[in-house]
Amino acid sequence: MGFSLTGSHVIFFIAAIIVASTVSGIFIAVTMDVSTSLSERGNRLQEQLDTDFEIINDPDNINYSGGYYTFYLKNIGGKKLVTTNTTFQVFINGDIIAVANYYFGDSSIKVSEVTELYVSASLSSGDHTLRVVGPLAIDDEFTFTV
Repeated sequence: MGFSLTGSHVIFFIAAIIVASTVSGIFIAVTMDVSTSLSERGNRLQEQLDTDFEIINDPDNINYSGGYYTFYLKNIGGKKLVTTNTTFQVFINGDIIAVANYYFGDSSIKVSEVTELYVSASLSSGDHTLRVVGPLAIDDEFTFTV
């Protein structure tokens, strides 16, 4: 005898199960990839939010002593910042300051604490812009008058 209606239903059922399993596997893989990506992005965002600082000087009263201008950096992030010449870059008026021409008063600053940044530069009188770039490319810009 020939192939009955039940036999063709069984074949279609098995084919449907195979297709559904394949589609389900693809959806699980895509969902896991998206979930992992969002988790990693959230961790990077959290780290950036925890790493933040601000220059808190009086823009009209910059201390100049011993050949160095003194600026104050406050850690406004959620974790301790390591303040070295390798973790921070300093720019004045868009020009990078050589590593040998600036240093910090402390090697690290805890949350809500302040450290000094000493910068050696020859500046003419007038307005200038200080830009400090820290870890994770977090930066702050400050306009001051000499």
